[in-house]
Amino acid sequence: MTFSEHLLQLRKAHGLKQTELAPHIGISWRAYQTYERGHCEPQMSTLIALADFYNLSLDELVCRDWPKEPEE
Repeated sequence: MTFSEHLLQLRKAHGLKQTELAPHIGISWRAYQTYERGHCEPQMSTLIALADFYNLSLDELVCRDWPKEPEE
């Protein structure tokens, strides 16, 4: 799953519209829309606000598998 797909899934799972979510994380709904569409990536402060809002780690928010198995 991509980051933008995950954002969409999280928002819908919480029953929110983009216009409802954006103020909670301190950005405009148009800025948020660009993240969900995969056109831009958010700044670190926005990632932290999203992770806090959804009560996720940054790794979980950005769909990062950690720790990875060492390559041989």
